[in-house]
Amino acid sequence: MRAISQHTFGGPEVLGIAEVERPQPLPTEVLVRVRAVGVNPVDTSIRSGAWPLLGNPPFVLGWDISGVVEQTGAGVTRFRPGDEVYGMPYFPRAVGAYAEFVVASSRQLAYKPARLDHCHAAALPLAGLTAWQGLVDAAQLEQGQRVLIHGGGGGVGHLAVQIAKARGAHVTATISRSKRDFVRGLGADEVLDYRAVDFASEVGDLDVVFDLVGGDYGERSLPTLRAGGVLVTPADPMNRHLADKAERAGVRFAGIMVEPDHVALESLADLVDDGRLRVHLERTFAFDDIAEAHRYIEGGHMTGKVVLLP
Repeated sequence: MRAISQHTFGGPEVLGIAEVERPQPLPTEVLVRVRAVGVNPVDTSIRSGAWPLLGNPPFVLGWDISGVVEQTGAGVTRFRPGDEVYGMPYFPRAVGAYAEFVVASSRQLAYKPARLDHCHAAALPLAGLTAWQGLVDAAQLEQGQRVLIHGGGGGVGHLAVQIAKARGAHVTATISRSKRDFVRGLGADEVLDYRAVDFASEVGDLDVVFDLVGGDYGERSLPTLRAGGVLVTPADPMNRHLADKAERAGVRFAGIMVEPDHVALESLADLVDDGRLRVHLERTFAFDDIAEAHRYIEGGHMTGKVVLLP
């Protein structure tokens, strides 16, 4: 099968097409014929060596997939050949999703949302699970609560805004001015241009802050939270200094790292099929254009997601 491999750390030019052995499913695993692959900023960090999560090359990047079950291993009861599935298997261990076929644990996949094609479905898992696990699992966001989402126009942020609204929350999002209408259209109650105003002087008495930006945003957000509120961040999850400051301020700190989760994938699919969650797909690239896809992501300020087509 064709896959995108790299043999050294470096820029996008280190990525190239290779012929590799098709994987075979072990018991409880399924073989998926990949129809589309989501590309995420974490992929570019691993490729460059900035975050050598997979060790030294060679390796095949990628986690977000949407495709069709080709074969099932012994003991699989959830799926049959021909089923359309999506997911983010094995993260943060290597799964090699930049390939025509991927092996995955059946319990880390879910049925593809019926309203989405494979391109949009492949754009959902990592970003959608990050938003769901942050807002629903970590923050336990409830109807009537007030949430501030930093980076509300990005890949995770635009999904977080919609999930928070589906939970019945009042949503404020920090954005760049160019994304105002887009994020308003997703249901945000208030949008704040981070270049024009200081969010800390505009909002307060919040139940939840969901920080997708990092840097000093977490610390600046602490005074905006009510006593007992929660700061959730996948951007700076192991910041002990910030956690200590949150405790002294009387709020909870929740640093999260996204995990495979078929139950949450099913919940996201339900929101999609109910018309309460839409995935903004910004661009698609062919496998042969993988270097261009990585350059596009590294350019920053994307509104939605990027997907590869095998």
